Amino acid sequence: MQRIAKFHKVSFEQFEYDWKDSFGAISNEEVVQIYDLIMLPCRATSGSAGYDFFSPLSFSLKPGETIKIPTGIRVEMEENWVLKCYPRSGLGFKYRLQLNNTVGIIDSDYFYSDNEGHIFSKVTNDSNEGKSIEIDAGTGFMQGIFVEYGITIDDDTCDVRNGGFGSTTK
Repeated sequence: MQRIAKFHKVSFEQFEYDWKDSFGAISNEEVVQIYDLIMLPCRATSGSAGYDFFSPLSFSLKPGETIKIPTGIRVEMEENWVLKCYPRSGLGFKYRLQLNNTVGIIDSDYFYSDNEGHIFSKVTNDSNEGKSIEIDAGTGFMQGIFVEYGITIDDDTCDVRNGGFGSTTK
């Protein structure tokens, strides 16, 4: 088994900025409490492929509702690897919890972006059975799987990323 990555928290300043951008005005003391409780992703068992991401807040979603969650997490990984993020299997199966971009792709160079490579998750309760979902703070809601990738023989890309969504096509 190759060891190719390490999870980190983003800085408190980055987390505070992103949290307030997502959820509005909140006291610094409340942001500190949330930040201090952030847990790094981990595998549940030695046979698990996915690293569970834990929600930094309690939330509930009725069918059709969406929430954007700043996880407080960034990941440093070797080149030629990507972290692919999915909802935890049971949540997808029971509630049709879905990531709005279907699969989150975290590239190795995202770690060095201006936003420190802060990983966000935008999830929707896509239940067509009328089921609401409740997630408590500290509960696993998303999983990330590291995957190695290759490039074409004639690839000569040398541009450098600086940003998140859409930054690689500007």
